[in-house]
Amino acid sequence: MKKKNIRFRDPRPGDMGRVVQLHGELYAKEFGYDTTFEALVAEIVADFVRDFKPKLERCWIAEMGGEVVGSVFLVRKSRTVSKLRLLIIHPKARGQGLGRRLTRACIRFARAAGYRKMALWTQSHLAAARAIYQAEGFRRVSSEKHRSFGKRLVAEVWELGL
Repeated sequence: MKKKNIRFRDPRPGDMGRVVQLHGELYAKEFGYDTTFEALVAEIVADFVRDFKPKLERCWIAEMGGEVVGSVFLVRKSRTVSKLRLLIIHPKARGQGLGRRLTRACIRFARAAGYRKMALWTQSHLAAARAIYQAEGFRRVSSEKHRSFGKRLVAEVWELGL
């Protein structure tokens, strides 16, 4: 596969809406999630924008040919704990290590910001994301069955010591 030119940048006006839209569209199409998932993503994005702490938090937008094809957020959970949130890759940009690159950008930033631990919440069926987290040293610390987004799911919390 030919490697595509993808660059990371800070968010611009319109990008946050695109992140929400991308999550809503892809999770509905690929996993059958309903619109309550898109609502959750919109809440996470709104909280990030409203409470943004530039020295402690960051959003990376992955862009290819002028189009948003991925994102990831690093947010503050506490003085010592950060959270990786909203990692997503558009299908046209998959298979090039973009998810790993975005995850590593979060880890580097969290270390530089002085966090001691990074946590994330995911679902057990998201095999590609889980493989990235495991390869980067995250460990699953809990799992719980739940019904959300119109589906029966198994939520997982993963952590990484920094």
